[in-house]
Amino acid sequence: MDKKLVVSWMEAGMVQVPNLLLSKYKQMGLDEKDLMLLLNIMSFIQSGKEFPTPEELAERMTISSTECSGILRKLIQKQVLSIEDGVTGDGIHFEKYSLTPLWERLADELSLEKKVKKIQQTLQDENDLYTVFEQEFGRPLSPMECENLAMWLDDDGQDPVIIKAALREAVLAGKLSFRYIDRILFNWKRNGVRTVEQARKHGIQFRQKSHHPDRKTAESPSKTIPFYNWLEP
Repeated sequence: MDKKLVVSWMEAGMVQVPNLLLSKYKQMGLDEKDLMLLLNIMSFIQSGKEFPTPEELAERMTISSTECSGILRKLIQKQVLSIEDGVTGDGIHFEKYSLTPLWERLADELSLEKKVKKIQQTLQDENDLYTVFEQEFGRPLSPMECENLAMWLDDDGQDPVIIKAALREAVLAGKLSFRYIDRILFNWKRNGVRTVEQARKHGIQFRQKSHHPDRKTAESPSKTIPFYNWLEP
């Protein structure tokens, strides 16, 4: 390979294109011409020319300078490109393109995507929660029970994972009722229980406190596991 060719190629520089831009430009209302024009502006800025003319941009593309001007106006209207004032070291004012609006729009798109995924995950968790309750109760939930679940989620801000942990605690205790589960959740919230691991440890601690076998009972192995009665004050 010609070394001079490689050197000239490297000296010409490279434009780094964020993968997020390639995957999100369509969602931002842009097309391939818009994207290519933005990439060329990035290239010009990188080479030190911060305000290329429509004619200079058109020389690199397969569209006319008139169309370039139209696309530039559209990009500015869509708030993915802006024109800013700059000042040289000699105090000379000039205009330059800024891609800051583009990066901000991409950040908004990414943030929105995360929010949508979080909402979808929350809805999935809530649907799973209703299914788990119906499986454990062995029947469809009554309207009042559904309202209780909605209250735990919406009014109390309980995590579906914590509600499932309280359900498991009730199942293990053999006290499968919404009143019992509500008491568990109230106790956990009052004691700052926020994770499944904290709930597990909290339950163990309470069961240990509530179970004080006498010597005779201790000598004979117990066939049942002691559980804390969450309904007691």
